[in-house]
Amino acid sequence: MKLTETLEDFYTIKVNGMPENLRKEIGHFNVFKLDDFVGNTCKPFPYTRKDFYKISLIIGKNKIHYADKISVIEDQALFFANPQIPYNWEQVDENQTGFFCIFTEAFFNQFGNLKEYPLFQPGGNPIVPISMELAESLKTVYLKMFDEINSDYTFKYDVLRNLVFEIIHLALKTQTVTTSLYSKSNATIRVSSLFLELLERQFPIESISQQINFRSPSEFASQLNVHVNHLNKALKETTGKTTSQIISERIVQEAMILLKQTNWNINEIAWCLGFEELSHFINFFKKNVQLSPKTYRVTEIV
Repeated sequence: MKLTETLEDFYTIKVNGMPENLRKEIGHFNVFKLDDFVGNTCKPFPYTRKDFYKISLIIGKNKIHYADKISVIEDQALFFANPQIPYNWEQVDENQTGFFCIFTEAFFNQFGNLKEYPLFQPGGNPIVPISMELAESLKTVYLKMFDEINSDYTFKYDVLRNLVFEIIHLALKTQTVTTSLYSKSNATIRVSSLFLELLERQFPIESISQQINFRSPSEFASQLNVHVNHLNKALKETTGKTTSQIISERIVQEAMILLKQTNWNINEIAWCLGFEELSHFINFFKKNVQLSPKTYRVTEIV
């Protein structure tokens, strides 16, 4: 069972051909019209992780399947997808339009840390409803991307990076709640960011021989060379959640993904997520989801 869709898969299945320089690039970027990927004759987007980032401007009624949730786009929205979380989307109405760009993390090497933005963090909200006026402004940004990528300008990829950041910041400005993160001290933000990066480095789980290394607040604090109370205080200030809550939510999210997306047995999934005893995993899952892993696996997500 394929857990991750690669750039090569994307171009082979959906674009019917790969760019000649794809395997030679250090980082990759491209932009597309969404209209070319909708309709009855188009191949569906599978529910998988992708090994690239994607920012979509979606205009039309759709359903986004993201991790263990389903969100409905009624009119228009931006969707920020990252390589950690599986997703797909399905059109509800026939009238669909929009754009999307794809890029690898390497494309932004030394140009900023994408993972620091709430829109790309696994616990964040990747779907940003927008007004029609903002959608029109964003259309202009995507059209500029087409102009740049087809130009002979030597520094066109720097311009394209700036255009991606323009979309990110336009989206963040519509989410006023995210600004609270940046009102905290630099030291607090740094500790929180390092913790979240260390937590995410353990995922995704893509093999039954892969096991997470850290599962308790004290283990994370030890790795970060801070007292566990200091770590908990920093996370409480920046996220409103305790260290244990964040760890548990991320493990539950990965457990849900593996139960739905793989045919691994529950004992294998429990071991991958750091549970040496199957009963401990079952009790942990029941406490957080109110269903046993076995029941959840056969239950339709609604």
